[in-house]
Amino acid sequence: MRGYFSAIMSALEHAITASFAAHEPQRPALSPLRALGRRQLSGIEVFAQSVATTAPAASMVILPVTMLTHETMLGGLLTVFAATVAVSLIAFCVSQFTRRFSSSGGLYSFTVKGSGPRGALTVGAAMLCKYCASGAMTLYFGGQAVRRALGEIGIPTGGSIGAIAIHVIIAAVLLACLLRGVRFAAIAILLVELCSLLFIAALLVFPDSRSVAIEPSGAPHGLVLVALAAMFSLAGFESSTFFAPEAKRPLVNVTRTVLSTPLICGALFTFAAWAVWSGRGGLLLDAYQHGTSTGIDAWLVIALDVGLGCSWLASAMASSNAASRLLYTMGIEKVVSRQFAMVHRTFRTPHVALYVVVVGLVIVSSSLVLAGGSVALDDVRLLARAAVLVGYAVVAVAAVVFLRRIGELTTTVVLAGVLACAAGCAVLVNLVVTVSLQQNAALLAMLAVLAVSGFLWRAFLHRARPQALAAVGVFDSAESRDVLPGAASYGENSRGAVALVKQPRPQAR
Repeated sequence: MRGYFSAIMSALEHAITASFAAHEPQRPALSPLRALGRRQLSGIEVFAQSVATTAPAASMVILPVTMLTHETMLGGLLTVFAATVAVSLIAFCVSQFTRRFSSSGGLYSFTVKGSGPRGALTVGAAMLCKYCASGAMTLYFGGQAVRRALGEIGIPTGGSIGAIAIHVIIAAVLLACLLRGVRFAAIAILLVELCSLLFIAALLVFPDSRSVAIEPSGAPHGLVLVALAAMFSLAGFESSTFFAPEAKRPLVNVTRTVLSTPLICGALFTFAAWAVWSGRGGLLLDAYQHGTSTGIDAWLVIALDVGLGCSWLASAMASSNAASRLLYTMGIEKVVSRQFAMVHRTFRTPHVALYVVVVGLVIVSSSLVLAGGSVALDDVRLLARAAVLVGYAVVAVAAVVFLRRIGELTTTVVLAGVLACAAGCAVLVNLVVTVSLQQNAALLAMLAVLAVSGFLWRAFLHRARPQALAAVGVFDSAESRDVLPGAASYGENSRGAVALVKQPRPQAR
């Protein structure tokens, strides 16, 4: 014990001596991601961003409807549970990065550590596709829910032009919240999603023996489609990784959020599937499918539409937030235009990226309105689901490769990575086979472009911007004010910026 205290006193004495003898560099060490505003988000606010992306309240309605449509009740319940396990394994692989690194690029930046720039660009393209498609769909569904609620109270919304006008107004409100600041957006997302979730859960608990009239689709591979819906509903836990530099305790809070979100949302989705399988939730599903035509009170239908609309719009806001951080990171690296790295002077949000993302969501959602939903909506949905599976599979492999390279690979990580990658690839292959059987040439072409996006993007950067290709992988780093004087040395990194270099610990006497 005496030797232990002697070692502590020796280290303390060395630190005090070094602090007086330290000479600060002319340029301080600064994080390349400091423009976003470091250390401002609490753990609850990070968790709100992650949960909102999954739209749990809306997914608790959509998943049971999918099970009923494809007539896979018990099989659907087991599939939802299996999807929860698979996504939790993927989250465990992602946590191997979040406990070590902090970056506004999220999975895109993490993949560099295991799969290099080519894998990172593939994941970046997949995540951009996922967030933009998901944001457009949730904006579309949210706008439709608002239209139904307005129609129930007697306010006409017009035809396609009226629907597009509603989408534009909603998008303007979302953009104002996002530009106002990440904390404001996180709190708004949390309140909206919590109210919607409590309402939906209460309707599922309420016993109701009425039969729900849902016409079976008759489509083959029903369980595959349920698995796709379940995995896509759970996708979004990784959105918290894009806010790590802005979190107060990034390595702790983001890791906890990544691990807990799939478990919590998966438990909610499994409960919803069980409730419908056991004969509950008839009132909820009838109100969602048929409105007041089955004798349900108008106030209940209006409340349901408002709750679902809020859940979908919170997801659209969270998806836009995550996509803007990804574009911001790529802008710093010059993988995309440098304009995306611009930050609002007052609110410290990537306003250029937010403008582009939200305008893109409005254009796509308006196109879905003009196309009448149906086929175009199904294609966008399947493309988003395929994109997230591609991203997750590559990240799971990158985690195993990275830990093996640094000598910290364990059997648990290997099993999680192999099982997660196998599950994702199996569902993805089934999706491609299903699309091929349907002879959907347009969707097959989009899936092919997504598969080779990393190779094409890397080839372009190798020829046009080789310096950008070398800069892929920007991470948050400690600044001079984050450490005690003399606790680290300063040196110039590969980008020409001053950075902290860890000093070896003094040997105990």
